[in-house]
Amino acid sequence: MTRFLIPALLAGSLCLPLTAADWPQYRGSNHDGTSLEKMPTQWPADGLKQVWKTPLKDGFSSFVLGDGKVYTLVTRDIAGGSQEACLALDAGTGKEVWAVGMGAGSAKHMGGGESGAPGNSGGDGARSTPSYDDGKVYVYSSKMVLKCLNASDGKPVWSCDVLTEHAGKNITWDSGSSPLVEGDLVFVAGGGAGQALLAFDKKDGHVVWKGEDDGMTHATPVAATILGERQLIFFTSKGLVAVAPKTGAVLWRFAVGNGTAGSSPVVSGDVVYVSKAYGVGSSAVKISKADGTYAAQQIWKVAGNDQANQWSTPVVINGYVYGITGQAIYGSAPLECVDLATGQVKWKKAGFGPGGVNLVDGNVMVLSDAGDLVLVKATPDAYTELARSHVLAGKCWNSVAISNGRIYARSTKEGVCLEFAGKE
Repeated sequence: MTRFLIPALLAGSLCLPLTAADWPQYRGSNHDGTSLEKMPTQWPADGLKQVWKTPLKDGFSSFVLGDGKVYTLVTRDIAGGSQEACLALDAGTGKEVWAVGMGAGSAKHMGGGESGAPGNSGGDGARSTPSYDDGKVYVYSSKMVLKCLNASDGKPVWSCDVLTEHAGKNITWDSGSSPLVEGDLVFVAGGGAGQALLAFDKKDGHVVWKGEDDGMTHATPVAATILGERQLIFFTSKGLVAVAPKTGAVLWRFAVGNGTAGSSPVVSGDVVYVSKAYGVGSSAVKISKADGTYAAQQIWKVAGNDQANQWSTPVVINGYVYGITGQAIYGSAPLECVDLATGQVKWKKAGFGPGGVNLVDGNVMVLSDAGDLVLVKATPDAYTELARSHVLAGKCWNSVAISNGRIYARSTKEGVCLEFAGKE
């Protein structure tokens, strides 16, 4: 462990009431891709108002927000070589505030050219998304280096190389998992035997607990309250494993077929939706508890890739799952609505590619892999498109961030801030 310890418009209305919040972690503060901010369902013909747009080189990282800045990972030439770098931009202007190198980035080819055809060269940059918490930014590189940085100036606070310090083992395409901050701890997967799951003190980086022998996947762990108890759910090579945040004690497990390409778990009440590509498929699991002991029971399973989410984590609302399905279907992968209780497909609409999905004001927002931002009615009755705008060039294999009436989205070429609500 290395420690530094340095000290729009809605039906003609111009102004909308907001439930505004920062977007501090991958898929938001609740880890579920949901924003309660009021979103217009009719967009101007020329698209949502662009506040700023800036070039960004290579990265599948999403944006997160905190301390008046947005953070993401890019690829930069630093000290004579190509590195992953954590970048902070002013949230209001898009101007760069600071950039910090994370070491050599991944050169592993991720496939999927911008036109949808496989085979563009290079690794396309970092796969994970930073987390912001209480004036600090936490970053987990594709080479499994975890760093804590000051949000104000990017200066390092502490660092841990999980590969060397915890006998870590990276996966085929290099890590795409993001750090999870919960309470006073930062959580990542990827360590070796007996330390596959790791909890670090967020202030000084010392290991609070470690355990289990699971191999990692691309999936980011989530925090959720199930049956009245706060839990962390990791999606490992073995399947789902839920642990107590403060101790790492295993609460329950559910086996899922082998493979490292999967979306993050999605929690709805006492049901957890889980999906892996490469033939594994998707499942819904019901969690129960009797005499102090948890159990996880499969409700349904659909094998194969047709109904699997490769890395695009879906969202759930009113008992239905909305997500992009299929494996390596660049440019045309469908958005699908699935009944969470039965696994039945209610509708499917092709033409999105493996982009990202959010819930905004009760509707589904999709960022296609080609840079189209699409608002879809969250209903199982039929695919109903409410609004659409092309917002980015490049490849978008991530989800958007939503904060204070603005959408922050990025691709492998650029980042953009769009305004959807009038300002007081």
